[in-house]
Amino acid sequence: MTKRPIVAFLYDFDKTLCTTDMEDYAFIPSLGYTPSEFWAKANGFGYENKMDGLLAYMYTMIRECAAQGIRLDRDYLIRSGEAIELFPGVREWFARITAYGADLGVDVEHYVISSGLREIIEGSGIAHEFKQIYACEFYYDESGLAAWPKLDVNFTNKTQFVYRINKGILDIARDKELNDSMPDDSKRVPFTNMVYVGDGLSDVPCMKMMRAYGGQAVAVYQKSNRAGVEKLLQDGRVDFIFPADYREGTEFDKTVHNILRKMAVSDALSEKNAEQLRAIGQGDDPDQVMLF
Repeated sequence: MTKRPIVAFLYDFDKTLCTTDMEDYAFIPSLGYTPSEFWAKANGFGYENKMDGLLAYMYTMIRECAAQGIRLDRDYLIRSGEAIELFPGVREWFARITAYGADLGVDVEHYVISSGLREIIEGSGIAHEFKQIYACEFYYDESGLAAWPKLDVNFTNKTQFVYRINKGILDIARDKELNDSMPDDSKRVPFTNMVYVGDGLSDVPCMKMMRAYGGQAVAVYQKSNRAGVEKLLQDGRVDFIFPADYREGTEFDKTVHNILRKMAVSDALSEKNAEQLRAIGQGDDPDQVMLF
């Protein structure tokens, strides 16, 4: 029996699935800061210390909570995620797209690759929709307090997670296997079966991978970042741009359906070619190998 092809949707989170940076909804206000005040403090600390910007904001979270006597543990961050405002249609999107793929004979999987916090995403109400969530994450000490960055997903190292999905090596601790050579035909999700959905410059490395290796890159926008997203299209960094509206019947929804149909047909044709080559190798008549 032929194995069903897999199509992977890879999403940024902040301003892609939700309306702003995930820390802005509840976590930052709980410290008594406005988002602009907190990010100025975190970014200033990173700049002064020549530090990775994401490590700087994670350190600032730990330091500010300690200074204010706030217990920074997993539960606190997960509760912060409950305030996230998702774009229209996001909650229904994943099941609908997965079902449409199933009708076409492909298995659809959804992944997050985000510079936000995994723990906050887990509180968003949609974490169960993803096969894997790659996002910044804390290590917690014996008392359950955030003590150290466990994972840092910055703008350029996002691409390593695309390779993990491509090869099917989802465990971030399995670095050696990730770097081992693997024949293209044994990779779990071909790049040609990937769709990356993002919103801006932080997604460009992953979008360029999609464009270079045959996948699809889509940017979504709000009024506030429309001009920047239009420039991504003009510069050839994305294939399509749409308003951040995931509801059924939108142009975004219709285009994703078309992308899935194209990928399903491409996979069927590739399988037909492989079946005929196998038939010739076995001395059979390739004309008798049926496509469907």
